[in-house]
Amino acid sequence: MTGPLEQQRYMCAIGAMQTVVAIPRAIPILHSGPGCGAMVAGFFERSRGYSGGYTAPCTNFSETEVIFGGIKKLETLIRHSYRVLDSDLQVILPGCTSAIVGDDIGEAARRFAADGKPIVFANAPGFKFSNYEAHSVIVNAIIDQYTDRFAERGAPTDAKLVNLFASVPYQDQFWKGNLEELKYLIEGIGLKANIFFGPRSTGVGEWRAIPRANFNILVSPWFGLEIVEHLREKYGQDYYQFPHLPIGGNGSAEFLRGLYAFANEKQAGLDVTAAERFITAEEQAFYEEIDNLATFLLEFRYGLPSFVHILHDASYVLGMAKFLLHETGIAPKEQFITDNTPAAYQQEIRRLAARISDKKEIPVYFESDAGLAQERIAALNREGRGLIIGSGWDKALAERKGWDFLSAALPSPYRLAMTAGYAGYRGGLRLIEDIYNTALMTYR
Repeated sequence: MTGPLEQQRYMCAIGAMQTVVAIPRAIPILHSGPGCGAMVAGFFERSRGYSGGYTAPCTNFSETEVIFGGIKKLETLIRHSYRVLDSDLQVILPGCTSAIVGDDIGEAARRFAADGKPIVFANAPGFKFSNYEAHSVIVNAIIDQYTDRFAERGAPTDAKLVNLFASVPYQDQFWKGNLEELKYLIEGIGLKANIFFGPRSTGVGEWRAIPRANFNILVSPWFGLEIVEHLREKYGQDYYQFPHLPIGGNGSAEFLRGLYAFANEKQAGLDVTAAERFITAEEQAFYEEIDNLATFLLEFRYGLPSFVHILHDASYVLGMAKFLLHETGIAPKEQFITDNTPAAYQQEIRRLAARISDKKEIPVYFESDAGLAQERIAALNREGRGLIIGSGWDKALAERKGWDFLSAALPSPYRLAMTAGYAGYRGGLRLIEDIYNTALMTYR
């Protein structure tokens, strides 16, 4: 997408400093102007982590550095960061200006690494990528410059250990809950999962263990593909890709059955009977709650949303649309993917969307300019009670249309998400609760 955007819902590459912030005891070191870190903190909110937001070390790149270069200032900042901050990993990230000037942050990182410091650099200046793409650049930089230091060539792998790559930290405000639930599901069928980010991760120990994994799991239609493809090339690890967030009974069962079949193809030795027993128990608990909704749905059937428009990234649009249609009866109408999906992946995402329903077409639009998406929705004339699932930008539109609104994407000033998530069986129930509670709040 080129040109000005209205209501942008992602960031430039430096927004992926949050990938570093999400790693326990890791710190981003910004070789940029002070406004870059402040902008990231303002967009993501409540995203400080161990040393992020306004507390991230920054060289405060200025006119002096434009003229004379800023490497010496960067090296001074790194040395002082070691004195002040007790950290396990440091990642240097360039701003646009330092990259244009040509400061060699790689050389600075290599000098400190040669002294045994756990420091890496990522070539991801703001103008080069979106933060979705920069997430993969940063993860691959950590793998190449940190993980690989501890890789033992020819060492045996753990047949049941997997590396999980799913939600982009902080860009997905439910990333903590989603990773926790996916880890629970993966380990419920007999595997062990490195999740790398958040309080359920052991931190850099998991990053060191990447080469020991049997294979990798990617829960995404496109972002993160560069990570798992890089690991296949680097360590010979294959990957299992599930193309959207698995939500509710159908999505979770499909994810798990595909996973244990793939795992056993890779000689994981999973007990299929035990895995099916776990899936059955989770399904019973899930559908018992759905059954308990019967009286409620019958009583309020004319006062609940009957159709939905989702404005979110591709993983959420596909996962939510599929879940809402098949497990709540809320029909997906026009859907808007706002993550600036590269053109190379759009055809496959359209194909996946076409498979959601075999009875009617679900229109999908790739629209980075969410202002244009809102114009399309505003022009629709549709009977019945509608629902918009999107960012805080969309609340006023829902009010004008007289529809319900659920805040589930960034920016999200009307929602506080701490450990909530929409992945898995429990995530599906939470999504139902959130939607119907929103509808019930309108009753007087």
